Amino acid sequence: MDLGLIGQYVWNGLMLGVIYAMVAVGFTLFFGVLDVIKFSHGDVLTLGVFVGLASYLGLHQAGVQSPVVLLVTVVFSAIASMAVLGAVIAKFFVLPLRSAPPFITLLITLMIGTVIRESIRLFYPSGSNPQSFPHLLPTTSYHFGQFILRLDTLILILVGVLVIYLVNLLINRTKLGLAIRAVAQDGETARIMGINFEMIVLLTFGLGSGLAALAGVMNGLYYNEVNFGTGLMLGVIGFSAAVIGGLGNIYGAILGGFLFAALQIIGVVALPFASAYKDVVAFGIVIVLIGFKPTGLIGEKISERV
Repeated sequence: MDLGLIGQYVWNGLMLGVIYAMVAVGFTLFFGVLDVIKFSHGDVLTLGVFVGLASYLGLHQAGVQSPVVLLVTVVFSAIASMAVLGAVIAKFFVLPLRSAPPFITLLITLMIGTVIRESIRLFYPSGSNPQSFPHLLPTTSYHFGQFILRLDTLILILVGVLVIYLVNLLINRTKLGLAIRAVAQDGETARIMGINFEMIVLLTFGLGSGLAALAGVMNGLYYNEVNFGTGLMLGVIGFSAAVIGGLGNIYGAILGGFLFAALQIIGVVALPFASAYKDVVAFGIVIVLIGFKPTGLIGEKISERV
């Protein structure tokens, strides 16, 4: 196989891995602080994309033409609104159910996600149909044989890697991160030590939801299309990546995201008609891996959660 084509597959896998890792980190943050799986995560991602798209259309109708202004508005509106929504979900639907059986929280968040997804389909103009996402990044391409380096993809990968690094830095090198890790390790002891438990939970859910919104915007910028079901598959993939990496471990979430992307690319390369089967191959291998390693590739240790 041509080296340029191999490089193209690796490059595409890196782009997907960045998006999957960002979604998976959100699941890990939620599980880390409250031991809950927030199944509305993927739909929050979708809503963030549509908020960003609506912001773009509003500014465009108002005559704003600057790609930089439009891009900043799309990204900021998506992240800020979903960070607030994530905190609201935690405040009114997750924290009140801390003493309830875990499946109740799963059911509530699943229903919230369904409400969000169906509301987009029903109330957004032509919400049932795929929506064109604007080209807001440079579209220059460089050809090296069969390898095509798109400048927009390079920017997205660099931004994604930087965001993942900054989140890791936040969790492991700041006082806020220390408080998050303390709550994740032992919430009651953290309260006794003077940490505002509820505030940390709200901030963590806001951070994870904002990350999801950014991942969704990056996905829209990459494919230049979004639909009301975008977050459904990304949510499943992100959760699978978090589990296979080691749910509750931020490094495991990152590893799982890139691993899932690699499995999809291997499926594309190795199998005929692979683009139709890449998800089947990836999920099938993940099922086998989980069977052999139920705690994930990076086994969670209580002292290392989040």
